[in-house]
Amino acid sequence: MDKKRQEIQKKHDELERLLQDQEVISNSSKLQKISKEYNELNLVLENIKKLDVIKQSILENEKILKEENDSELKKIAEEELNDQKRKKQELEKDIQEIIEPKNPLDKKDIIVEIRAGTGGEEAALFAAELFRMYSRYAEKKGWKTHLISQNRTGIGGFKEIIFEINGQSVYSDLKYESGVHRVQRVPKTEKSGRVHTSASSVAILPEAEEVDIELKPEDLKIDTSTASGHGGQSVNTTYSAIRITHLPTGLVVSCQDERSQQQNRTKALQVLRSRLLALEEEKKQKEMASSRKQQIGTGDRSEKIRTYNFPQDRITDHRLKKNFSNIQSIMDGGLNGLILSLKKSNQ
Repeated sequence: MDKKRQEIQKKHDELERLLQDQEVISNSSKLQKISKEYNELNLVLENIKKLDVIKQSILENEKILKEENDSELKKIAEEELNDQKRKKQELEKDIQEIIEPKNPLDKKDIIVEIRAGTGGEEAALFAAELFRMYSRYAEKKGWKTHLISQNRTGIGGFKEIIFEINGQSVYSDLKYESGVHRVQRVPKTEKSGRVHTSASSVAILPEAEEVDIELKPEDLKIDTSTASGHGGQSVNTTYSAIRITHLPTGLVVSCQDERSQQQNRTKALQVLRSRLLALEEEKKQKEMASSRKQQIGTGDRSEKIRTYNFPQDRITDHRLKKNFSNIQSIMDGGLNGLILSLKKSNQ
């Protein structure tokens, strides 16, 4: 650990120097990448310091158990020792996951795609609530959310919304959210008070960089048009909206929310790369699932993963076969309990 700490400290100091370099400061993408790595190493160094304190406490309590005759004092020392050993194990695991994650994609930012499914306007409203839930969760974690594309309905829902989340190991936390999310409640438009079932799908894509996925110009068909609003009416007169078709896979990405054609093109290519990377990851997951039993799936967007039952104040995660109460708190971004349960089950 001492040798590893020296390596981490050396890298940390180097990144700190780069963050003051004018060339890096003037390059926003480079600055963001270096800042992210610097923050990761900061967290590792903080955890190593905490680990040092715990190790010292373990030694002290072991000494008490060995040398002390007072049974009450020995009992307290034993309880503390068990707690400290548990904390030591958790910290070592956290440090290891940041330094050498089991899945290299775990450290990546993500692109989230939410689409309304069965249920018409109610499904679109639920899609908007899922967007809010993930946005609030990101806010609580100190992450940043950026809108890429949206297709709104007249009463405030989304037929589709695509956004990115940037922060510390975002994919590691949210990769299990891919799939169909079902909602059971009385819609605002329902006069008889009957409970309806609707659904929206969520796709969590690890954000791909150019080094992850190479896009060949001959594989792309790029179309431009004027951006459109509700009902398809044109909302500007410049051809800023972009539609990119990836010919080998048939994947289509559209983007019109940015001001210029170049910005929309950049965002569309970003989404396309991430979708292609997600396809590769999904293929790997299916290969793994065929060779061993997978408790928690990631990437299968047709899988019904969760039901949100509002009248009974209950969220059921079908993979965990477990219920969670206090639905409003979870919809306000309180996803920690769910995510921890999913991680533990998968481990």
